[in-house]
Amino acid sequence: MVTRLSEVARFAGVSEATVSRVLHDKPGIARATRDSVLTALDVLGFQRPFKHRSEMARLVGMVLPDLHNPIFPAYAEAMAGALFRQGLVPVLCTRTADGVSEAHYIEMLLARHVAGIIFVGASYADAGPEQAEALRRRRLPMVLINAADENLGVARVAVDDAMAVDLALSHLTSLGHERIGLVAGPAGHVPSDRKAAEFQRLLKRGAARLVARTLFSIEGGQAGAARLLDAGVTAVVCASDTLALGVIRAARKQGLAVPADLSVVGFDDSSYMAFTDPPLTTVRQPIDAIGAAAVASLVAQIEGRKAALDEALHDPELIVRSSTGPARH
Repeated sequence: MVTRLSEVARFAGVSEATVSRVLHDKPGIARATRDSVLTALDVLGFQRPFKHRSEMARLVGMVLPDLHNPIFPAYAEAMAGALFRQGLVPVLCTRTADGVSEAHYIEMLLARHVAGIIFVGASYADAGPEQAEALRRRRLPMVLINAADENLGVARVAVDDAMAVDLALSHLTSLGHERIGLVAGPAGHVPSDRKAAEFQRLLKRGAARLVARTLFSIEGGQAGAARLLDAGVTAVVCASDTLALGVIRAARKQGLAVPADLSVVGFDDSSYMAFTDPPLTTVRQPIDAIGAAAVASLVAQIEGRKAALDEALHDPELIVRSSTGPARH
């Protein structure tokens, strides 16, 4: 019992005495405090007091493309805390190598009558037409974070991809770089399309020849960098930190040093990017702000309030480290 009280108290942010009062249904406990303790019991796998077993906290699905890219677990962590504070229990759903897809998760979540779903880095449309139609038919509250495709009529929260490119190019041009390349995700991936469009708008003539579209992986970054290096770029902007690490690998395979011969800028500011060799200059996503905005929008829909359907864009931040330096002459 002592272990249970301490765990629940720590998770709910209250004293053990308060947990004990909730468990014994004592009077004088604020509803919000009681809900936090009851939700903590649900999350930690403890049984609620008999009187409250029919009041199980509502579930919210968090659908992520994968857990290999550190940015996705970071979003899950940020949203989990915000959901808990609203008395909601997050259910993590991510594609697996053995074939568990978004479609499977959507079917599972609908069967359990979840209160809503947040999609990160993908969209409900990716799951397939049947699942998308089921979600629309039920009018289930949904929010998309950095959606992979256009989804008008659905609440969306995203980082400002155009501003991210502006920040990266401004930094590189201030270092004297004139021939700059872009490694982005596949064509049709909306965040990458937006970055590519802004890149070409700013650099204009010849910029399209210095854009490489590839898969989001280290190998993809390495392959995308090869053509840009052959074109003589002195700097590369990347649509993810993972791609940036692939670009650095490609440079080293050609005997180039980073940043002496090639400057590299990533995107995300994933965990450990400050400890790579060299530490990566990158454009940071405001994960906590975006996660909080997504949860707030979802809660508004769950409570029957009108949620804004215009896409809410959040400003990124340039983090300068050692992977960028003055252009070689």
